[in-house]
Amino acid sequence: MTSPGPFGIFGLILCTVVPLTAQQPRARDLGVPFEGTPGPLNAITDVAGVEVGHATLVRGSGPVVIGEGPVRTGVTAVWPRGREVPDPVYAAWFTLNGDGEMTGTTWVRDSGIMEGPVMITNTLSVGVVHHAVIRWGVARGIERGAGPWLAALPVVGETWDGTLNDIRGQHVTEADALAAMEAARGGPVAEGNVGGGTGMICHRFKGGIGTSSRVVQVADERYTVGVLVQCNYGGREPFRVAGVPVGREIADLMPERPGGEQLEGVEGEADRDGSIIVVVATDAPVLTHQLERMARRVSLGLARNGSVSSNGSGDIFVAFSTANREAASERAAAADARVLANGRLNPLFAATVEATEEAIINALVAAETMTGANDVTVHALPHDRLREVLRRYNRLEG
Repeated sequence: MTSPGPFGIFGLILCTVVPLTAQQPRARDLGVPFEGTPGPLNAITDVAGVEVGHATLVRGSGPVVIGEGPVRTGVTAVWPRGREVPDPVYAAWFTLNGDGEMTGTTWVRDSGIMEGPVMITNTLSVGVVHHAVIRWGVARGIERGAGPWLAALPVVGETWDGTLNDIRGQHVTEADALAAMEAARGGPVAEGNVGGGTGMICHRFKGGIGTSSRVVQVADERYTVGVLVQCNYGGREPFRVAGVPVGREIADLMPERPGGEQLEGVEGEADRDGSIIVVVATDAPVLTHQLERMARRVSLGLARNGSVSSNGSGDIFVAFSTANREAASERAAAADARVLANGRLNPLFAATVEATEEAIINALVAAETMTGANDVTVHALPHDRLREVLRRYNRLEG
């Protein structure tokens, strides 16, 4: 008799997924100068054990018909220890501005522990993705004969893709979320118009998923910090790249309706600047209070690129450590954990800032021009013009 598969008694649900192949070029390939030393992949998956999966939904064109499309959305899954390792991790979260949602964080804050993946999608699909994670966990527990997997409080974050996507049609399904979870792998991570980032806008250019990493030395040990972003925030004028006012220098190519009519703000609302979800991973042995301190430093990476964390932005960050295996488990009455001294954390703080800054620019560089709902077009950051601006400010490398 064959195995019932990864969804146990619920059966296998299929969805088209994006292969985990890194898109080229990335920001460094264009000559954008960044501080710090990246890992081999310059991705969150440089932290051993971390896996990322995407499910991307793109179909239809023309005027929005709620429930029919056009569809430009998806789901991204980040597994701290991979799909096959149920061991929880120490974790923490921080919200810079709260016009957004990340479920499961009250328990993360109280317990300092996170189980299962971090899921990212659009604002109106949090519920179905939350349900899918629970369904996956229950099925996996039954399949293994170990009782229900503890998936009652999934961590699901969101940003708004309603400019390019029929968001009110709620096109993300349980199958899509399950597919993203099952597609997760280590190795290169697809960026730009993929997964939860499919329909996102950043600094009025096409945004989406981006990732980066840093390798740091702490005393005699080497550690990795990896960051993944779903970026959907920010106005054009404040936009900076490596300190250069790119937003002022490339002031055209704004989101536009057919005929070239400029679209202001999110869904035409000038005071809505979107949101960003950031996932920070490290293999350094740090505990919950230290992870919260790292998560706060994400804010400084955003600021380097011109974010002011506006009133209408949901800027929410979660951080976890893959060190101290079994230490966060409740199977034993007590557990030993190794922990860095607080005085040794500065390299991890710097790595978080640097990797956040670069992950956002990688998302913008990877993203491609997209036309979506109501034939609105959001333009990609033009690589040639970015290089020219950096050259004029003597900031172009290579």
